[in-house]
This record gives sequence, C-alpha cells and structure tokens, in this order.
Amino acid sequence: MQNRLEDQEGFSKLFKLKPAEIEGFKLSEKVFKISATPYYASLAAQTEALRPILMPTAAEKISEAQQMRDPLGEDENSPHPRLVHRYSDRVLFLVTDTCSVYCRFCTRKRFTGHDQGFLNSKEYESALDYIRSHPGIREVIFSGGDPLTLSNKLIDKVLTAIRAIEHIEIIRIGSRMPVVCPMRVDVELSQILRKHAPVFIMSHFNHPKELTAEAARALGLLVDNGIPVFNQTVLLNGVNNHVNVIQALNRRLLYLRVKPYYLFQCDPSEGTDHLRTSIENSESIVKEMWGHFSGLAMGNLSVDIPAGGGKTTLVPDFQLEKSAEGRQYQGWDGKRGVYINPVNEMIIPADAEDYAAEWEQLKNSKRWQPSK
Repeated sequence: MQNRLEDQEGFSKLFKLKPAEIEGFKLSEKVFKISATPYYASLAAQTEALRPILMPTAAEKISEAQQMRDPLGEDENSPHPRLVHRYSDRVLFLVTDTCSVYCRFCTRKRFTGHDQGFLNSKEYESALDYIRSHPGIREVIFSGGDPLTLSNKLIDKVLTAIRAIEHIEIIRIGSRMPVVCPMRVDVELSQILRKHAPVFIMSHFNHPKELTAEAARALGLLVDNGIPVFNQTVLLNGVNNHVNVIQALNRRLLYLRVKPYYLFQCDPSEGTDHLRTSIENSESIVKEMWGHFSGLAMGNLSVDIPAGGGKTTLVPDFQLEKSAEGRQYQGWDGKRGVYINPVNEMIIPADAEDYAAEWEQLKNSKRWQPSK
C-alpha cells in the first residue's frame, strides 16, 4: 500500500495508456480517486479484461443512462455518519473510507477515498452505543472503504468491542484485499478473526484471472482457520459479462472452498454507464448455467433497487402457468411438469410461538425513522 500507483505517471510505468485513459486521469479529481497496488496493477497490465476495473477513462464523464450520487439510498438509512441501518437485523459499519485499490465502479464514491480513515473516538463510541441500544441487531457488517486496510491491532480492538455486545451473533467483513493485495492476509490476521468467530469474510473476485497463486494462498489461510469465505461478484461490461467467464470464476472459487454468494448488477453510481450491463445480459448468463452447473457454484443474481429499496433477486422464469390448484413449469432441458398443491389445510407448528418474541424484536429493531 505504501507503493500504490496514484497518478498518470505511476500508471505509465506499467501501462501504455490509451488516449481515453489519459483523458480519464485529467478528469479523475472530479469523478473518483485513483489508486492501485503494484500487485494488482501488474496483474491488470497482463490481463486486458481487468483494466477497466482500475483505469480511469473519458467515458466516466458520459451520462446517458442513470448515474446517482447515492444509488443504494444509504444516506437516508444512516442514523450515524458511519452506520447504515437499512435491513432490520443488521447494520453496516463503515470503519474506514480507505481502499488499497479504488475500483471505478465503486458504489460509495461519495464516501470512499476522502482520506478520513478510521473514526475519531467520539464517532467510534457513538456508533457502538447505537448498536448496543438496538437488541434486534444481530449482525454487524464491516465495510468502508476496506476494513482490512486497518492494522491487525485495530481490527482486533473493533472486533473485541463488537463481540462484547451480547446480542450480536454474526460479524461480516467485506474486503477486496484477498483480490488486490493478498499478502495482507497473514497468519496473525487469520488468528484474530478466528478468535472472534463466527466471522465471515465477503471477498470480491470478479474474474478468474484474479485467482492467482497468491490469492489462493490467502483464501486457504482464512478457510483453514475456520473463517468461511463468501464471494460477491459485480457484472461489468467487457470484463466478465459472459457465461464462459462467470462459470470459470465460480468453479475455481468453489474449488478453493469459497462460496459464490452474489452476482450483482453494477449499481448506477456516478461515472459507471460504460461499465454496467443490461439486466437481460445478466439473466442470460444465469439461465445458460442453470442445469449445467452445480448449485453450490451458483451465486444469487441480484440488483439493488436504486434509491434504497434493498436487494431483489433475479431468477430465470421457468413457470408457464399458475392457478390455485398448482403451477406448470418447463425446466432447463425443455421438459414440462405440473406441481399440484396439496388439499390439506396448513398446520401451524406447535412451538411456533416459542420464537415469536425474537422475530418481533428483529423486525422492529429500526426504531429511528429514515427520511422519506
């Protein structure tokens, strides 16, 4: 990270810059910060498909479709400058705004890359107080920026504080470090994460060429220490928007014991029109894999509803007819079948009420009112 490439001069040492990219460097101050680790920049210099992920371009100034400062509507769901509480049972904790690589498709450009770093002590304590005071919150998701840009000592401190909150069950950490700086994942970090289990790492591999020997070592170190790793992929035009690429990525991830979790539509953040794929393109990738591909290797194709509606899953439609009696389907191989609903009445489980109180607590954990 100390040797990151952050300007045109630095990138020129590895890349023969195209005219549109040179223009992109001139525009970058108005669009989004530029940064790349030498490791990831070297990888992109050898793989043309990775280049749009980290290289600014003149296309970022073109707005012909949809561009939003806050595409996920996070600001209106923020009870605290560093917390996003959109879903009832979990809260997003933006522990830093720093990344080692600033991806050009970043959904949080309004926050990321402004050199704020870790929270000040007052913000930190007030964020913890909010989580403590909402017992319906059962999960904390660390994001930013990239939480693994913080030191091991600081990561341990924050995880210790969160684990001391009795009602927190699950901790997630979203990070690109296994992809763009895999040497960051060391034995000490793995042991810290293991100490605070259950901790889930949400990695962000977008292309099979990112799964280098170094990345495989980092993932193996995490999994061998009992840390489950799930991967989130963003579909990007000209990078990975083809079934050949996605099937290769997901199969290799699964072989490395990483579960392909989400396959995302790229959010319409500023400067991303040229990187986004159509929903039809994305659906065609999933439908072509259906039936030929292990369910373990299938990620959930999803789109975040712009302006804050949350995620919605896109699933290939195999239904032909629907009635009260049942539904008719045609499968991936062309075979048709009817599922007939049973005629018996629904029986409520005898112990359903045993779990009613905790479900009500989860549903009602957002006691503050987001702005309309």
